[in-house]
Amino acid sequence: MNKFFNLSVSVIYLAVFLSSCGQADRKSAIPDTDTIPVTLMRLHSDGTGASFEATGTFTTDDETLLGFKNGGVIGRIYVREGDPIKAGQLLARVHTDEIEAKASQASLALEKAKRDYERASKLYYDSVSTLEQMQNAKTALDLAQQDIRSVRFNQQYTDIRSTSNGYVLARLAQEGQVVGPGTPVFQVNGANDGNWQLKVGVSDRQWAAVDEGDTARISSDALGERMYPAIVRKKSKGLDPKTGTFSVYLTLADNPPAKIAAGMFGKAYIQPRAVKQATWSIPYESLLEGDGKEGYVFITDDRKTARKVKVHIASIQADEVLISAGLEEATALIVSGSPYLVDGAPIKVIEQ
Repeated sequence: MNKFFNLSVSVIYLAVFLSSCGQADRKSAIPDTDTIPVTLMRLHSDGTGASFEATGTFTTDDETLLGFKNGGVIGRIYVREGDPIKAGQLLARVHTDEIEAKASQASLALEKAKRDYERASKLYYDSVSTLEQMQNAKTALDLAQQDIRSVRFNQQYTDIRSTSNGYVLARLAQEGQVVGPGTPVFQVNGANDGNWQLKVGVSDRQWAAVDEGDTARISSDALGERMYPAIVRKKSKGLDPKTGTFSVYLTLADNPPAKIAAGMFGKAYIQPRAVKQATWSIPYESLLEGDGKEGYVFITDDRKTARKVKVHIASIQADEVLISAGLEEATALIVSGSPYLVDGAPIKVIEQ
């Protein structure tokens, strides 16, 4: 019986020992959740102007709306949308019956004015009519001469001719349609001269950062997968009421390798030349509570404690965020682990 009792006691002691060992192992396996593991990134400021992305459409700087000077009934249209045209080419013609009738009336009025003046002059020199009557006849003759000049000038503009080598972008009227003076009939451009440019819309901050001559890169589905160098040719001096943005015009450094159509979509990455301010490039995951202009990040000064700081967002790029203020005194940015941090929380740096 003593042997059985001693055996039971031994089993109990062994169970207690194993239980205590298991608890010790579990305690050592549980990490200290007060210290959060993080990864860091060293910060380096960039003193150049921050590049930014903008989108727009291809156009030319000589897009023109063409119409008849005097209006009337369109007699013939010789081109269609998309047709190539050359400078001076006849595009459309209006019926000339009305303008020819006016020309005939002006000619008859001029002949009558000449006869009246000659008669008034003879009568005046014969002391039959007064000086005023002769002067009135001379004024009527001068008016008739000006009328005939005006009609002859209008006769030269009974048709529409191309102003440059290019394409017909749009045909805005049809044969037999009545159009008024100056009513657009065609929209044309000078694309055959290779003067394509990409018109992009930018914000007021971006417009102020860009100068003429700044470099850029352009991409488009029509140009393939390559990025093509370009320069800022000009920028608008006012807001575009259609888009609510300012316009910047970019020209390709070389002739485009493929055909481009007006209105085709393009994307530009513009790099201002002038030094604007120091900027820091940080990854998306390190930015917290961003609202487009401001946000928060965690940094560390001693690699042991996290510190939450407010930053100003300069722009959001395709694969990074540019910070313009808030990181002047920081050297290391907490990249991973920041969603679990609070200001002053202890951290453990994980080397990568």
